[in-house]
Amino acid sequence: MQPLYSFVIPVYNEETNLPELYRRLNATGDRLGGKIEIILINDGSRDRTLSILRDLHSQDRRVCYLSLSRNFGHQIAVTAGLNFARGQAIIVMDADLQDPPELALEMAQKWLDGYQVVYAQRSKRLKEGWLKRLPAYLFYRLLKRLADIDIPLDTGDFCLMDGQVVQMLNKMPEQNRYIRGLRSWVGLRQTAILFERDPRFSGKVKYTFAKSFSFAMNGLISFSRVPLRLSTYVGLLAAVAALIMACMVLYWRIVAPDSPLTGFATIMIAIFFLGAVQLVSIGILGEYIGRIYEEVKGRPLYVLAEVAGFEENKK
Repeated sequence: MQPLYSFVIPVYNEETNLPELYRRLNATGDRLGGKIEIILINDGSRDRTLSILRDLHSQDRRVCYLSLSRNFGHQIAVTAGLNFARGQAIIVMDADLQDPPELALEMAQKWLDGYQVVYAQRSKRLKEGWLKRLPAYLFYRLLKRLADIDIPLDTGDFCLMDGQVVQMLNKMPEQNRYIRGLRSWVGLRQTAILFERDPRFSGKVKYTFAKSFSFAMNGLISFSRVPLRLSTYVGLLAAVAALIMACMVLYWRIVAPDSPLTGFATIMIAIFFLGAVQLVSIGILGEYIGRIYEEVKGRPLYVLAEVAGFEENKK
């Protein structure tokens, strides 16, 4: 039997990219040597994205779509697509064509060779300035060093996963999802394919610096307890520094009472230093407690407003 390949693609305000995306997916599907389904997840778009998805579905029944009731975020949109994917192999990619659909051919071959996760590893980011490349470079190396699991360097969500892996991901109920970390946590046989990441085909970049920073923090906190330990270590260091400073002030009071180091400035420096340590530690604790709070509420990950194509493909 020919395998079924599911393409899971979150979409947010991508009306200018969808026609070219569909054209390239269609051409790639003809060369895969199996059947395909294209799952497009409308993540609360405000342009003509949903209308275009309806048109694509009406002209090609392989195109299925989910429309979320509002913008839930990229990782939740990917999760929704994974929940509905029926393929033996599931390919996750972005809609802006920075992830070339044609790479799915190499991924599929690796999958047929027995690998259960094939992730795309960026060897170069074309037409991206150093202000974007440098923070990404530093973050991936920091995450690899601090994370409790081995998360490959310079990898995004662009990957092929075996249906068994996707079933495991679908059983994970956590709210703050970091897909590339979760697939690494699963383990099994994984391999990389190097590629040069293309510039965005059309439209505006959706991930601003603030969103990228928040996403990076989520990945770090989700897969590392080092920040909690760091606050403890910094607190101990501050306590030692405060003890040394107290001994020095006592010494100056006795031996050199006229020394300027025993005055107001020294006291203020000590207060600001200890206050900063306390605030940073409370902030780190707050990040972890906030995630606990999100988890215990038990809300659904997303709300669907419209679904099309899945019942028809079952027949």
